[in-house]
Amino acid sequence: MLQFEVDKEYPRPQFFRQSWVNLNGEWDFRFDDAYEGEGAEWYKEVTADKKIIVPFTYETKASGIEEEKFHPCVWYERQLAVPSEWDGKLVKLHFQASDYLTKVWVNGSFVGEHEGGYTAFSFDITSSLSGTGSDKLVVRVEDSDSCNQPRGKQRWTQNNFGCWYVQTTGIWQSVWMEAVEEQYLQSVKITPDVDNNSVLFEYVVPNYTQLDNLSLRTRMTFKGQLIREVTMSVDRSRSSIQLHVVNDRIGEWKAAHTWSPDNPNLYEVEFTLLKDNVETDKVQSYFGMRKISIVNGKVLLNNVPIYQRLLLDQGYWKDSHLTAPSVDALILDIDRTLEFGYNGVRKHQKLEDPRFLYWCDRKGLLVWSEMPAAYEFNDDAIERFTREWMQVVQQHYNHPSIITWTPFNESWGVHNILTDVKQQQLTVAIYHMTKAFDSMRPVVVNDGWEHTVSDIITLHDYEERGEVLAERYANKEEVLGFDRCFNNSKYAFAQGYAYNGKPILMSEYGGIAFNSEEGWGYGNQVKTDEQFIERFHSITQAIKDLPYMVGYCYTQITDVQQEVNGLMTIDREPKIDPAIIRDINLA
Repeated sequence: MLQFEVDKEYPRPQFFRQSWVNLNGEWDFRFDDAYEGEGAEWYKEVTADKKIIVPFTYETKASGIEEEKFHPCVWYERQLAVPSEWDGKLVKLHFQASDYLTKVWVNGSFVGEHEGGYTAFSFDITSSLSGTGSDKLVVRVEDSDSCNQPRGKQRWTQNNFGCWYVQTTGIWQSVWMEAVEEQYLQSVKITPDVDNNSVLFEYVVPNYTQLDNLSLRTRMTFKGQLIREVTMSVDRSRSSIQLHVVNDRIGEWKAAHTWSPDNPNLYEVEFTLLKDNVETDKVQSYFGMRKISIVNGKVLLNNVPIYQRLLLDQGYWKDSHLTAPSVDALILDIDRTLEFGYNGVRKHQKLEDPRFLYWCDRKGLLVWSEMPAAYEFNDDAIERFTREWMQVVQQHYNHPSIITWTPFNESWGVHNILTDVKQQQLTVAIYHMTKAFDSMRPVVVNDGWEHTVSDIITLHDYEERGEVLAERYANKEEVLGFDRCFNNSKYAFAQGYAYNGKPILMSEYGGIAFNSEEGWGYGNQVKTDEQFIERFHSITQAIKDLPYMVGYCYTQITDVQQEVNGLMTIDREPKIDPAIIRDINLA
């Protein structure tokens, strides 16, 4: 049986092993603005002049440095204490996220590099270890202000502007080690099939050879009760099995226990790899039985229409920026979202910590997962974006809470998509690549406007008067056609593409800010709670009254730096009684 809270700090809770070491904490640190470190062989000895608290970036107060000036190259160093019981095992070094180009050395030996700011990566460092139990880890991270790299809401100028904030440079999520045997389970792709009460497991065993006598046991339970246990021979690196999740011996279980916001049921699953019938690896995981489909202009969850009440969530904190200050901080945001009466979040321009997704899985919060944007369209930007996006989809695939992929937002990085066929083709290609890997989730291409192919048509409108919204969107055909721009300046579709009956959702609106000397919101700022409530009710009800809308997403959960239009301050203090917002959302 999976013990869900075996360790709250475990960085990758959907693929849990017992044998691991957390490397977060104080590291030695040094700037390298002149890019001299590699030539001077700092990977042997950094000679640091600062200390930093990993995983917080130097720009943040939580790091202990708090310097917002951009430094293009940074170095980290720390000692590794490898447990003696790991002798004879493979030692894996994991980074949950580091922005942007990361190079790693152990005891002066280069072990690998990774490009990308938002995806997890690992290195096998076994051959570089000294065998004494004391080793030196050195990390170099190079960032840039290039708009060719996916950067999301990170500024590329000296100062913040609009809705772009202080950059994130270097390690910004957990660093950790784990030990595995030579034969181990690298990954399992889990695909539920609600209609057939079954689940497909696709396994990867990387070091398989024909000489190994390997078998793999999969034990599936629900609330500790055994559903099914099977053992299969491993005769290749990649294998799969489809298992029923209904156990006829337990009479009341005649159908799958489906996952939904009202009932976030999770099945526990334990994978055990055996060599000559002796355990060589054990991984604990879980999955949710849920289905997302599109039928007759509606989004269905488990074959039942669902109205999505989403909250835009950029995942920023005052003293730690993109990095959550703690797991409890992640949980608080989820609890607050539910308290306000929302059933989901649109994670905007950020890939969140896997522990956030884990708690969304557990608590039943829907997630739209969105790729941080690049802001140029050229061959380099296309290559970087495509590579990192497909890593995102692969790494987060198993989370039942994720019900929509959003690779593009508001034509960022494809600014001329309205008429430029090449930019249109990129979005179409990304759509089909995503669907090839994940056929079960809707994909929203270019959230907000100027859609090409897209499973859901999304609109953005920050109109502050409900009666104007109601009139503007009363005629569905006009909104979705080319007779007029639906938002004064934007069309719903790029040229050459047209509406074909897909669901329609208002995926950004609101953004109400209180009167303030600093910061901004959308439209006129309000002065009193009463003005806020009246405006929030007016625009929200106008959207809810549109018969063809299948949901909405309010901007946003918290203030973010100069943007002060959150339902809460950046310190997570509600500006309006959550019960009032909840009543309006649920009315």
